[in-house]
Amino acid sequence: MTDDLILASGSAIRATLLRNAGVTFRTQRARIDEDAVRDALRAEDASPRDIADTLAELKSKKVSARDPQALVIGCDQVLALGQDLLSKPDTPQAAISQLTALRGRSHTLLSAAVIYAGGQPQWRHVGVVRLHMREVSDTYIADYVARNWDEIRHCVGAYQIEAEGVRLFHRIEGDYFNILGLPLLELLSYLTLRGTLPA
Repeated sequence: MTDDLILASGSAIRATLLRNAGVTFRTQRARIDEDAVRDALRAEDASPRDIADTLAELKSKKVSARDPQALVIGCDQVLALGQDLLSKPDTPQAAISQLTALRGRSHTLLSAAVIYAGGQPQWRHVGVVRLHMREVSDTYIADYVARNWDEIRHCVGAYQIEAEGVRLFHRIEGDYFNILGLPLLELLSYLTLRGTLPA
């Protein structure tokens, strides 16, 4: 079976992960008002896990409606500090505030993927990672943000674990691919079982 596979994401990292795994696909960004959806779900006391799953599904569903014969992968990532959700920082000061709030505490990163085909959900998974930040100094946080602002301004939580951001942590529990934004191993297993990828 050869499925027309679409990644409904503009994320260069997700595309690289799939490409490096030998998956043939094309990208088609799903345009949804993520902030409005997130706010509505939070108003209904939805869990961070449900928010990540819903956003991934909406992206997949939207692209699938335009291209119903394709197998569409929608993804989303949510960072939760307790029941509070963090977003991408707007300014260096917002990044400093986020990292200061995370300092010395544990937080959860939820990485959701949903596959649609023919306008119907076919598969879904939410990967969970627990990250434990060390007690970093105010000076280190400020210097880290100054050195890395161009990269981390696009990152929820204001860090990149695959770069200098790893130095912020003393323990990480979970799959590295989930941190990068895609439950890759579970996704590849599904595509192999489906016959999209050779066994």
